[in-house]
Amino acid sequence: MKHKIIALSAVFLLFSCNELQQVVNQLPQSSTIGNAQIASGLREALDLGIEKQVQKLTQEDGFFKNDLVKIVLPEDLQKVDNTLRKMGLSSLADEGLKVLNRAAEDAVKEATPIFVDAVKGITFSDAKQILLGSDDAATNYLKSTTETQLYTSFSPVIKNSFSKVGADQVWSNLITKYNNIPFVTPVNPDLTDYVTGEALKGVYTMIAVEEQEIRTKSASRTTALLQKVFALQD
Repeated sequence: MKHKIIALSAVFLLFSCNELQQVVNQLPQSSTIGNAQIASGLREALDLGIEKQVQKLTQEDGFFKNDLVKIVLPEDLQKVDNTLRKMGLSSLADEGLKVLNRAAEDAVKEATPIFVDAVKGITFSDAKQILLGSDDAATNYLKSTTETQLYTSFSPVIKNSFSKVGADQVWSNLITKYNNIPFVTPVNPDLTDYVTGEALKGVYTMIAVEEQEIRTKSASRTTALLQKVFALQD
């Protein structure tokens, strides 16, 4: 009887080890992926964010009809908007909001190579930690390391786009009309600064959308590198 128990135990242990080995074989072999390869995978994910999601912002209404990134008026201009609408100038107020978004759409189109270069130049200090972080960890790292530089590069592009789409003329007209109203406090907002900041937020938001897709949906991992790297965080 004792010998039978030992034999059965050996069979059970052998079966368990075989099953365990199958499970282990299916796990991602992290030892074969170094920090450099993980960093390359993260850069590829960010590049896809630019290619698939940020490109959407460059289309007409890319900002204006996307609730995730639509640029709304800053607080000091909301009173301008409300006052003009009360005066029967709703169409002009509507146009003012639309041209801010048009300027952002045009500027992102012009500045996309800036974002691509920023991703190429990014150095991940701890790629594995970022890989195993939140669904937008790589995007947040990109933002923290590039936002100041991108703002400096992006601001003149926004300024040029303001002129290109006629936003400067529309808002000059809007603000002049408002400031000529008796008893109002005149406003003189820096719209270039505001739209630059909001457009950058939109870019990072859409890159994060793609990063989350890659992290949560294996079908979105369209290359061997993405499949290998992001399997580690599943």
